[in-house]
Amino acid sequence: MVLSTCGIIDAKSVLYAGITKCLLPPALFLLLLNMDIKAISRLGPAALVMFFAGSFGIMLGMVTSFVMFKPLIGGQFWSGFGALAASWTGGSANMVAVKEALNTPDAVFFPMVIVDTVVPYTWMGILVALASRQKIFDNWNDSDRRILDDLAKRTQSFTQTKKQIVHPGKAILVIGLALLIGRGAQLLSIHLPTGNNILSPYAWTIILVSTIAIIFSMTPISRLPDTGSNKFGKWILYFVLTSIGARASLSNAPQVGILIMAGVVVILIHLTILIATARLIRAPLFLVATASLANLAGLVSAPVVAEVYQPGLASVGLLLAILGHTLGAYNGILIGQICRLFVH
Repeated sequence: MVLSTCGIIDAKSVLYAGITKCLLPPALFLLLLNMDIKAISRLGPAALVMFFAGSFGIMLGMVTSFVMFKPLIGGQFWSGFGALAASWTGGSANMVAVKEALNTPDAVFFPMVIVDTVVPYTWMGILVALASRQKIFDNWNDSDRRILDDLAKRTQSFTQTKKQIVHPGKAILVIGLALLIGRGAQLLSIHLPTGNNILSPYAWTIILVSTIAIIFSMTPISRLPDTGSNKFGKWILYFVLTSIGARASLSNAPQVGILIMAGVVVILIHLTILIATARLIRAPLFLVATASLANLAGLVSAPVVAEVYQPGLASVGLLLAILGHTLGAYNGILIGQICRLFVH
C-alpha cells in the first residue's frame, strides 16, 4: 500500500485483479480443509452459545452502525461493512473473499482495512487488561465456574497438529484439488441465479468453495498427514493480500476517523449482547473474552487471550476461532446485502 501510494509500483495493473479472482478460492479451500467439526462440537453448549451470541452482536452492530453513520460516510460503504463483518466474524481471508463477492470498490475497502487493524487490537488490549477482574465480574454475574472445569475436560484430548515435514506428492495433490475446485466453482457460479444482482457469480464461487471445503473437512482427505494444506493456504492468501495492497492508496482514506467511530459502536453492541447472554446462562468472563476475540481477531489472538484468562484453555479460543473462520464469508455476504437495503 505504501509503495502504491508513493507511485513506486503500478497500482493499475490488471494482473492484481486476476491474481485475486484466480487464487482466492483455492486459498479459502485450503484454509478451511482442516476444520475439526467433532472437536468444535465437543466444546459444549456454553462456549458455542457465547460464540454465536458474539457473532450475532457483531452482525447486528454492523447493520446498526451503517445506518447511523451512512449520512456521514455515504451509502457506497454498504459493501465495506459486509467485508468488515466477514473479518470480525471469521478473519482476513473471509474479508478479502467478501470484498470480491460484493464487488467492493478499493476506495471503500482500504479504509475498512485500517479499521480492521485498529479497533480489534485495541479491544484485545482492553480484554487482556480485564483478565485480572475476572472474580469481580463472575461474582456480579453469579457465574457458574463449573463451566471452566467442564471445558478443561472437554478439550483435554484436543492436540494441535505437530510441525511436520511436508510430503511433496501429497502437497501437490491437495493444491491441485484446491485449484480444480476453485476453478470448477467459478465455472458453475456463472449458471447460478443472481437474484437481481443480489448474489454475483463470484459471491456464488465463495459460497460454493466454502461449502465444499466444509464437506471435505469431514472426509479422510482432510486427515492426510504432511499435505501442508493450511500452510500453503496461508502463503497463497498472503500473495493475494499483497496483490490487493498493490492497487491501494492510503490517500483514499479521508473517512477513517468516522469509520473507526462506527467500529466502536459495533464493539459496544457486540459487548452488550455478550454480557446479556453471559448473564442469562451464567457464563464466566473467560467465555465473554474468548468468544469476543474468537470472532474479532481470529486464530492467533483468541488462544492467547484464552490462555491469559485461564492457563491451559487456549484450545477453547482456537476451536472457536476455527468455527468463526468457517462461517465468516456467509456472515459477510448476508450483512452486506442487509446493509444494501438501507442505501435508498
